[in-house]
Parts: sequence; C-alpha cells; structure tokens
Amino acid sequence: MEANQLKKISTELTISESKNREWLTFLIIMGVFLILAPILSVHRITDFMIFCIFALSFDLLYGYMGRLSFGHLLYLGTGAYCAGLFLKYINPHPLLAILIGIASATVLAMILGFVIVRTTGACFALMNLAFNHIGFFLVLSPLRTITNGEDGFGISTVPESFLDFGSRPIMFAFTLFCLLFVFYLLRKLTSAPYGVLIRSIKEDENRVRFLGYNTFIYKWITFVIAAAIAGLAGTLTALNYNFVNPNVMDVHSNVGVVFACLIGGAGNLYGALAGGIIYMIISNFLPIYIQRWEMFLGISLLIITFRFRKGVWGYIQSQFAFLNKKKMLISPVPEEGSK
Repeated sequence: MEANQLKKISTELTISESKNREWLTFLIIMGVFLILAPILSVHRITDFMIFCIFALSFDLLYGYMGRLSFGHLLYLGTGAYCAGLFLKYINPHPLLAILIGIASATVLAMILGFVIVRTTGACFALMNLAFNHIGFFLVLSPLRTITNGEDGFGISTVPESFLDFGSRPIMFAFTLFCLLFVFYLLRKLTSAPYGVLIRSIKEDENRVRFLGYNTFIYKWITFVIAAAIAGLAGTLTALNYNFVNPNVMDVHSNVGVVFACLIGGAGNLYGALAGGIIYMIISNFLPIYIQRWEMFLGISLLIITFRFRKGVWGYIQSQFAFLNKKKMLISPVPEEGSK
C-alpha cells in the first residue's frame, strides 16, 4: 500500500515539475521578445516571431521527420495570398482571413502530399521546389488580374471586437500568442507517441513499416500539419505588412529557413526558435554594415556545422549537461552511517 502511495506521489510530482517547466518556457519566450521589442521595433519583432513560427513548422518536417524541403514557402505564400485576397475582395474581417489562409494551405498540402510524401531524399526536396516554382509562376502571370502580379496588392482590415490588427502592439501580442500556441502544440505532439514514431521514420522507415505501422499516413499527417502552421505564418505576414506580393513565395528565400534550423539545431523546438532569432538578426542588421552579408552567413553556417554538430542550442544543452554531471561528480559523498 505504501509503495503504491509513493508511486502515486512520485507521478504527481513529475507531472507538476513538467507543468512548471512548460510555464517557465513560455515565460522565457515571452521575456525574450518583450525585451527585444523596445530595443528594435514592435513591427520588426513581430516579423521575427512570424519567422520563428515558420521555422517551427519546417523543423517538424525536417528536424523530426527527416524530410528536407526546398519549397516550404509555397504554403506560407498560399496562406498569405488567400488571406489577402479574402480581405481585399470578400470580407475585411481578419480572423476569418486567418482561418481561410490556414485552411487553404492545409487543403493544398493534403492534395500535394499524396504525391510528395511518397518520395524521399533529393526527390522530396526537388518536388517541393518544383511545386513552389509553379505557385510562384501562377501568382505572377496567370492570376495577375487578381494578384496584381509582381507589384502585389494592399489590404485593409476592420477592427474586431477587441482586436485591431492595425495597432502594432495588438498585432505583436496576437503574434506572440500564436507563437506560444504553436510551440505548445508541437511540444505536445513531439513528446507523444506520434513524435516518437516520426523520429523513428527519420531513423529507419523500413523498420517502422516492418513493425506494422502505415508510415505513409504518418508522413502525410506531418506534412499537412507543417503546411498548416506555415499557412498561419503567411496570414500573419499579410496582416503585419498589410500587403502581399510574390516575395512571400520566392523560391530563393527557402534557404533562409533551412539555415535557421541548422544554426539553431534541427530536431529541437528550442533550436528552431533560437535559429530563427539568430537568422533574422543576421539578415536584418548585417546588411547595414557588410555589403556581401550572405558570405558571412555562409561562413557562420560552416563554422556552426563543423563546431556545433547539433546547432547552437544543442551545444548549450550539452554544456549544461556537462556542468550538471561535473557537479554530481564533485559533490561530497555522505559518510557511511551518517544521517
């Protein structure tokens, strides 16, 4: 009886500690962006957070499932364009536009995913790139009458009951809420049996299939979830700038999110956040001082790749683990018989 009570108490303490760590994580994330907001600008930090949401979606696909995509911006661009066109031609209410943007990216991924997730390696990456090229071409030329081609189009919104997206502080707060929600959702998913399964697919898909799992379904679901989150990032981009143009779907910009995940550490949600912030700081401020800043970014990535195999965040984690291990080794051992 006592053993069962002790086990129950231990389980409750573990759950309590886990919840405390989650709240601490949320407070740290909020604190970082709240500190950066007055130093830089609310609009720019909002842009940083949107990119972090996009990086989290890409990390689910690449870091956890091991599928590198060079066309993930297709879903961000789809969300941005569909939300923007909805606001411009149908209804100026932003919350409805956000739902439309997410739904459009999700439906597109559901359709394309049936073909794309059947491939692996370079074929997977290039198929995504090909579809991204098609989407970019469509908004430039065939759909020019409604997208205004390369010039893009402006959008306007009407205030909701308590949300005025024309206000920078409100847009900042809403984007921060979305970032925390996405982080929480992905953390729950990746720590659940589903997360273990997609990591297993990354390591050895044939073995997972041999155990009786339908790996296609899990890959397809992961692909759709990643696209839906990218669509959310796209709708927030449209609302943050009140403008949509083909740059949101530019195939060359896909490299940025790959760099962000590699810098922070792929397969780690904290790494995706850290990498997203680092990449945005480099890409926004380095061009002011260095003309060919891309070369510096490339050199930085080479150094991180060879020096920190698991990214910046992975290196930080390893250092904390080393310090804790060292602390345990040097801590005094209680003498026998001492109380």
